[in-house]
Amino acid sequence: MTLKFYMTPGSCSTGIHILLEELEVPFEVTILNLPAGDHRQPCYLVINPKGTIPALMLDDGSVLTEFQAIAFWLAKAYPRKGLLPEDPLKAATVMEIMDYVVGTIHGQGYTRIFTTDSYLPSGLPDAERERWLRAIEARGHEIVEQGFKVLEPRLPLDGFIAGPKITMADAALFYVSFWADHVGIHLPERVAAHFQRMRARPLVRQVLMEEGYR
Repeated sequence: MTLKFYMTPGSCSTGIHILLEELEVPFEVTILNLPAGDHRQPCYLVINPKGTIPALMLDDGSVLTEFQAIAFWLAKAYPRKGLLPEDPLKAATVMEIMDYVVGTIHGQGYTRIFTTDSYLPSGLPDAERERWLRAIEARGHEIVEQGFKVLEPRLPLDGFIAGPKITMADAALFYVSFWADHVGIHLPERVAAHFQRMRARPLVRQVLMEEGYR
């Protein structure tokens, strides 16, 4: 089985990239340039009508989209790595944290920082535009910072979210922690320590180098 992975370096798809490398499964990468609008091209919309990344095409031609769905499929299709723990409580915790990271910290917080214009009300006078943009971005920072504060006491002092092995949630938390440094958001102590433990992993370093980061 050779999976086809559609991604953008430095995006949420970095988390899926990490999981694929950790699983040591063969996959082909197609890089989409979001600023250039690759995700809106007809050839990609045939693959993913949502026009979003990441997307993962399986060997039967079926396509998975959305971070959580792709991560869940990888965990169930390749269970030997323990991306989703067998213990029901630990598995539920992993799902809960992953969903909170993707849905709230990313979906409600970082989107206001990275795609601020999309939150502007229609018909807004030009004179009000800058004030609204600043307020929207500031609200994004508040959501992200509060999200990290919520997760801080949930994280262990060492290891990873559910024990000694990384999980789907660890990959999700890594990519939003990676973004924090680029937008000037301070990471709480345990979140920062988790980020450094993830970044110290050889395969995570490999992913960052492949995506053009050091």
